Amino acid sequence: MITDPIADCLTIIRNGCLAKKDIIYIQYSKVKKNIIKILVEQGFIGNYKLERNKSIKVYLKYIYPKKKSVIKSIKRISKPSLRKYSTSKNLPRVLNGLGIAIISTSKGIITDKLARKNKLGGEIICYVY
Repeated sequence: MITDPIADCLTIIRNGCLAKKDIIYIQYSKVKKNIIKILVEQGFIGNYKLERNKSIKVYLKYIYPKKKSVIKSIKRISKPSLRKYSTSKNLPRVLNGLGIAIISTSKGIITDKLARKNKLGGEIICYVY
């Protein structure tokens, strides 16, 4: 039984990077798809593809020749047991702007930079750098 599917998704990505996998599969949901879409747009993941068996095929991205992962850290912030919310003025800066925070707002799931620009607050899902 999965109690926190977003944390499970982030753990699959983290473990795939540590094991130097090229492709990983994650069970489909709209929230997970939107998080992965943001990671692709920001350059942390190579690409993704929706599969027929209700899963997401994720192509991980590495720096060659040593096959070092682009994602150094991916950390869940707001958990079901302890939700973390922030206003647009108090949104965190991850590694002084080098990383991203993924925020769930009333306009959908977006990055911290876009939330600051649109003056939106919300639930802080995770940090990625």
